[in-house]
Amino acid sequence: MQGLQSKVAIVTGASRGIGLGIAQRLVEEGARVCVTARKPEALAEAVDALGGPEHAIAVAGNAADPGHRAEAVARTIETFGSVDLLVNNTGINPVYGPLVDIDLDAARKIVDTNVVAALAWVQEVHRAWMAEHGGAIVNVASVGGVKPAPGIAMYGASKAMLISITESLAVELGPDVRVNAVAPAVVKTRFASALYEGREEEVAAAYPLRRLGVPEDIGSVVAFLLSADAGWLTGQTLVVDGGLTLTGGV
Repeated sequence: MQGLQSKVAIVTGASRGIGLGIAQRLVEEGARVCVTARKPEALAEAVDALGGPEHAIAVAGNAADPGHRAEAVARTIETFGSVDLLVNNTGINPVYGPLVDIDLDAARKIVDTNVVAALAWVQEVHRAWMAEHGGAIVNVASVGGVKPAPGIAMYGASKAMLISITESLAVELGPDVRVNAVAPAVVKTRFASALYEGREEEVAAAYPLRRLGVPEDIGSVVAFLLSADAGWLTGQTLVVDGGLTLTGGV
């Protein structure tokens, strides 16, 4: 892909799963990355998987913590010289059930982590680098933000808000910073395991492509959106779902 060589990215929530898959594709395309997550041990393993400190660094912390965000951005610039790219991948979904019964503290935590923290990362990298030098941002949303998602409706609502914020940021930050989003369906990760474990073939039957996603499926699309090949794309949400939403599913 054009324009990713020698670029520097921060990928949040990237010790495993979709985030690690995104970071791996960016490294393959010639970028260097800072990966973040809560657990230092898992991040150390991720850095090794990404090729070591020549290609990646890790900063452990809570994505919603201002001190963590500031440290991650500062260390990335100190180590690699810039922050050209940002991928907001951190997300949580601690509850399952109807909205009418949801614990409101849990609802607030979902929005704070999935939406407010993502916006805060944008603010941090914009102040530190992108306002002067430009860049590209991808927010990881969900098909649950595109269509109703029974059982995980608060998670879906937070992702719908993230999609809306993506569009507004694209208008506000253009022409120097592009902002897009991806909306995956079920991807085979530990985070989504409750949605398919023990019945993967049954779940996959609803997908026209007859399989669930893997992190590499999302990594390739995110890399494209960050690259110069997508230089005339901003404010868009690419649904990466194996055709699921075409059949009425989420």
